[in-house]
Amino acid sequence: MNTVIFACVHNAGRSQMAAAFFNQLADPTKAKAVSAGTEPGTRVHPEVLEVMREVGIDLSNAQPQKLTQELAEGASLLVTMGCGENCPYVPGLRRDDWPLSDPKGRPLDEVRKTRDEVRSRVQALLQTEGAQRLES
Repeated sequence: MNTVIFACVHNAGRSQMAAAFFNQLADPTKAKAVSAGTEPGTRVHPEVLEVMREVGIDLSNAQPQKLTQELAEGASLLVTMGCGENCPYVPGLRRDDWPLSDPKGRPLDEVRKTRDEVRSRVQALLQTEGAQRLES
């Protein structure tokens, strides 16, 4: 099974959304996602909780976590979330960067746009990797 790590600095917004969409849309026998950050926050941003709840995903129990070497072991891809110089790097791991704006403190309309872009990018990634869930 392929593991994808979605990472940003605080692991409280974009990376949480991406991992949640990935795990909802992926075939669980082919791939899974985890999210992490280089300097994890204490909780997922409230505006992210709200816009994800609007699409039926509850992140209220999600907890930001630190990107560690142990977490990265066995992963096949690291997707960073437009965090520039602060983006994590894991030697030997294929990497992609999605330049997405940080939703922290943003108006809900902007956070919704980020959420929708994250979902679109996750869907494209799943299609490219051949890991999308097949509809029955």
